[in-house]
Amino acid sequence: MTPLIFDRALARLRLDRALRAGPADFLLARATEDLLDRLSGVSRDFADALDLGTPGPHLAAALARPGRRVTRLAPSRKALGAGDFLGVVGDEELAPFGPERFDLIVSALSLQYVNDLPGALALARRALKPDGLMLAALIGGQSLVETRAAFAQAEEEIVGGASPRVAPFADVRDLGALLQRAGFALPVTDTEVVTVRYRDPFRLFADLRAMGATNALTQRARKPLSRAVLTHAAQIYANRFSDADGRVRATFEILWLSGWAPHESQQKPLKPGSAKMRLEDALRAAREG
Repeated sequence: MTPLIFDRALARLRLDRALRAGPADFLLARATEDLLDRLSGVSRDFADALDLGTPGPHLAAALARPGRRVTRLAPSRKALGAGDFLGVVGDEELAPFGPERFDLIVSALSLQYVNDLPGALALARRALKPDGLMLAALIGGQSLVETRAAFAQAEEEIVGGASPRVAPFADVRDLGALLQRAGFALPVTDTEVVTVRYRDPFRLFADLRAMGATNALTQRARKPLSRAVLTHAAQIYANRFSDADGRVRATFEILWLSGWAPHESQQKPLKPGSAKMRLEDALRAAREG
């Protein structure tokens, strides 16, 4: 049975609250721009595209063009947004699409919150046509290391123990294996670290609320965070993670993954023992050349 790491209903409520108040969407805008740039390097025309769970309409709206049908699976009606796409409210872990429906699936800053990432990837693979592409960005495990450290120290010093505050996001080293397990061919993963600077930690905390990215772990502490812990955590943060000008750093790691639905036209790895030259001979030839 898949462990329930995230309270997804709570996460949707917090995203909706952030959208009503006015979201901080700079990371989503950056991920959207980067994803489109990566997609521009693929010499293919994708006629049927799916935006899988992106928390805003940025990506689906940007993908829309003449000759391309775009479907957007949004986490809530509030998050659906407007654009030249077909909107559907649903869950990445329960995707309501039949097999071989799309030739492109994209997702930006959403899949880090699913409880069953292998299952969500397998559903995406099933929904791809043969030789279809999945390209996604998700928040990685090195994100908000400063926040994690500051709150852990503050709670230890004030209440004698720390409770989970930052989600245990995926590691880039695991993603390739997860893609292969889900049935993708030619899997590729890489990571990008984005450092954002703030006047003080409270500005960061406000942005996290405006992203709908506050604590939605099922194992979170149920009592409200005390002012004493919050203030002490902010002091620790400022002392440990500030630059010479007094501004504090916040790390966001963005993991990128891509994979293709298998097709006979794709490049195949060589069979073991089929190489015409030994590795030792190849290295020697390279050195001598």
